[in-house]
Amino acid sequence: MKKSARNASKASRKSQRKAKAAPAAPEQPERRDVLKLMRNGTIGAVALGGLGWWGVSAVRATAAEQDLSRVGKGKPSIVQIHDPQCPMCTQLQRAARRALKSLDDDNLVYLVANIRGDEGRQFAARYNVPHVTLILFNGDGEVQQILNGVRSDDELMPLFQSLADSA
Repeated sequence: MKKSARNASKASRKSQRKAKAAPAAPEQPERRDVLKLMRNGTIGAVALGGLGWWGVSAVRATAAEQDLSRVGKGKPSIVQIHDPQCPMCTQLQRAARRALKSLDDDNLVYLVANIRGDEGRQFAARYNVPHVTLILFNGDGEVQQILNGVRSDDELMPLFQSLADSA
């Protein structure tokens, strides 16, 4: 009986060695795994597409906002002389955007003259104004008002509304 137990343990050791030495056959993916992979791939593609669309829209909006040639093309314009690294400029920009959003008026054009670029720096020099400034133009491109410093959206709303009404 002892010999048969030894033989059995030797046989099991041999089969274990063979199992370790022989590569296992790859498992075939189940239908459920394939469906999960398809679902996750579809979700990923939709998410990437949405992010791409949002990114392109943001770039286009920024480019349109920085097109200073739109001043004097028939619609009243508000141009902010802006330094993107200045916290006061960013604060003024947020207030101006909130004021414009609350007006629901498509007659105004909001533009940004970035003084870190040549075009924005030249625009600010032409009107002899520093950053943290809003310049309000009528539809013909004539300066109506220059607002220096940070203003609240409550203060800007009536000024923007009167500019829109003058169109």
